[in-house]
Amino acid sequence: MSADEEQPEPDAHVGTEGEGAVAELFGTWDVTNIEFSDPSTERYISVTPVAHTMGRHAGKQFQKSEVSIVERLINRLMQTEENTGKKQQTMKIVRNAFDIVHERTEENPVQVLVRAVENAAPREETVRLKYGGISVPKAVDVAPQRRVDQSLKFIAEGAHGASFKTATDAEEALAQQLIGAADYDVQAYAINQKEEKERVAAAAR
Repeated sequence: MSADEEQPEPDAHVGTEGEGAVAELFGTWDVTNIEFSDPSTERYISVTPVAHTMGRHAGKQFQKSEVSIVERLINRLMQTEENTGKKQQTMKIVRNAFDIVHERTEENPVQVLVRAVENAAPREETVRLKYGGISVPKAVDVAPQRRVDQSLKFIAEGAHGASFKTATDAEEALAQQLIGAADYDVQAYAINQKEEKERVAAAAR
């Protein structure tokens, strides 16, 4: 292959399907037939076969929504004191967690992740308004992009809390969070946090 020919992206396997080439996430998972059930967040959940874009969107405002939802999950999992900067290690954790999800659900784990993000995204939250020195909570609708941000935060926090200083592996903890959120299990941390946010907002209407 000459230097002028285009190289495949890292962690994206290019296979053949008929006459066209098909790229797969981690060389295993097809991302071409992912279904979305929430039209408000669909445009902010990007699904691509690339799990590492080398930070090409880092300096562009609002471009995070163009990054694959899988890479955004990986980046969110790194946002702890112990795991900062360990992207290769975190990618391995997510890859292994996807294998566990597939074994238990027999579904495409990318589809499970998308459904988990949609289910764990809060629709309402509270802000603090000050009236003459008195702080009053007020319920507001959550912007679609922030809904996705909050959902990823809840999933990452749940996986970290379940695996940090416990006997549970990080891959197992993440798989449990994804499956629980995808099934809308209120025992899952992400769904529990979403319900709590919406409950507090409902009381502040």
